[in-house]
Amino acid sequence: MYARSTTISGDPAGIDGGIAFVRDEVMPAIMDVDGCVGLSLVVDRDNGRIIATSSWNSQEAMATSRDQLAPFRARGGEMLGGSPEIEEWEVVVMHRDHPTHDGACCRITWARPGDLDAMLEMWRSTLLPQIEAFDGFCSASMLVDRDAGVMCGTVTFDSRAALDASREHAAGLREKAIAETGTEIFDVAEFDLVIAHLRVPELV
Repeated sequence: MYARSTTISGDPAGIDGGIAFVRDEVMPAIMDVDGCVGLSLVVDRDNGRIIATSSWNSQEAMATSRDQLAPFRARGGEMLGGSPEIEEWEVVVMHRDHPTHDGACCRITWARPGDLDAMLEMWRSTLLPQIEAFDGFCSASMLVDRDAGVMCGTVTFDSRAALDASREHAAGLREKAIAETGTEIFDVAEFDLVIAHLRVPELV
């Protein structure tokens, strides 16, 4: 399974319009594209950051769709007043405890490990079981870009309160990863999950 994420950092006042655009126009169109499995959308209403992620059943399907979907990315950038940034990933972990519902939130961590495979093994065997124990845990995923040596992990919670309560413990797990694997963590951000239809099967 593969995924493409499109990030736009723009005007917070445009967030609601951006959500409506993705829900009402982008999602119906992209689901008709050959090889598309689903779509998710996360937003940070405070700073105007929005990330739409589409899932694909093959790398070829994802690549073929890139130019076809470019007009939607351009229009989203115009609406939000920011330039779309595209990243393409392999989905290596997708684990769900239960489905999300209204009010779900997530924390996304971007990292550059010294040894990608070693960090993935640590994440699966050591960190994920601890993450699952967080109150309000809903799901976790890990995406990788092997060419760039980058990984992107998302942990979803039932509520903003559960996300807030996990913050200190999550920071400790990141420090453990840094100390034991030499991983560089270059961004951590928290979002509201407003569309949760990525539809990637369980991958652990």
